[in-house]
Amino acid sequence: MKRFLLFFIAFILCVNSFSQEQIVMDVKIRGAKKTKISEIKKIIETKNNVVLDSIILKNDIIRLKRLPAISHAYFQVFHSHENKYNVFINIEENFTIIPEVNFWTTTNRRFAYKLGINDYNFLGRNIAFGGFYQNNGFNSYGINFRAPTLFSRKWGIALHHQNWVSEEPLYFEDQTANYKYQNISYEALALYQINFKHQLQFGINFFREKYDYLSGNIPDEIDENLDLNKKLLKLIYTYDKLDYHYQYISGFKSQFYGQYVTTSKNKYQDDFLIFWNDFFYYKRIGKKGNWANRLRLGLSSNIKSPFSPFALDNNVNLRGVGILVDRGTGSVVWNTEYRHTFYENNWLAVQTNTFIDAGTWRNPGGNLSDFIDSENVRIYSGVGLRFINKKVFNAIFRIDYGHGLTPNSSKGIVFGLGQYF
Repeated sequence: MKRFLLFFIAFILCVNSFSQEQIVMDVKIRGAKKTKISEIKKIIETKNNVVLDSIILKNDIIRLKRLPAISHAYFQVFHSHENKYNVFINIEENFTIIPEVNFWTTTNRRFAYKLGINDYNFLGRNIAFGGFYQNNGFNSYGINFRAPTLFSRKWGIALHHQNWVSEEPLYFEDQTANYKYQNISYEALALYQINFKHQLQFGINFFREKYDYLSGNIPDEIDENLDLNKKLLKLIYTYDKLDYHYQYISGFKSQFYGQYVTTSKNKYQDDFLIFWNDFFYYKRIGKKGNWANRLRLGLSSNIKSPFSPFALDNNVNLRGVGILVDRGTGSVVWNTEYRHTFYENNWLAVQTNTFIDAGTWRNPGGNLSDFIDSENVRIYSGVGLRFINKKVFNAIFRIDYGHGLTPNSSKGIVFGLGQYF
């Protein structure tokens, strides 16, 4: 009987020992140079003296790899004593102070340039801060501040000011004219991370738009000058299940943009609503391949106006189509491409890509049937090249050549920084 009691007590103690929850004794960050360790610990959910959870740890790693400051991250868990464990989070940092230097010629063959600098890890606290100056015959500048974890792991703020001036074409049925366009704006957004997958941005933008006639043909009823004060209410909702491994991306992401614009009285524009949703899907193909997709669905108030918000443009939706070749009050665009890394070392990757860009538009004041009208459908296909610095945030130089597959299409080369989508 005595032996039985001793065995029973030993069994209970053994069961109790194995049933004890594993506790995080300490979280240690390794590899941080510029980034503040306190900032990393604020962002992650794994904390000292909480239950060790492998799912939360994996989500923390994905969350860190989404930061501009971090190119790669992984964790290790080591037993300390009893039911206590040490968690080591190892990170590889990006270089995040990025200069911007662009040169090009405008539609009227003016020489243009843009100079800027941005730090995407300002003060080592996950803050993006920077600005630019642009001269394309006119002077433009912008200042941006974005701190998604300024107040806590969930709350942040973004502030933007811009004075943008450019020469833009406006379309009046069968006539086209060039206008000097100026937009002076001040924006404030609240940033809120609901949880690991869901995020919100909401706020207000006060801006002034000016149009001054430069050249071309305009109908008699169209003014040569327009000066409007506007207010924009903005909401952005993001569902993010993307996972990053250096230049490779896998998973799904959805981003909804909603804007309500109120404007001073004029005969060309009323208050209007605009929204669009971008759906992204990425899939790894073998060790070197990446299939990337973006579907954009957008509608706005259907006002017959030359100032319609959805533009048909090289740098936005269809590579090879040209610069601001048309506008509409609705848009459906699908971009798909296969990226293949054919050279890679510890800091550089070179990718080729083949792509198809397809889109259709609703004409200003038109009907939903415009989306299936063959005259509004554009399809482009092409090839491209990417040079990627794996140690510098978003240091991707891209060049694409797009050729139209639909009747009367154009063709052209598109340069840019960052992946197209």
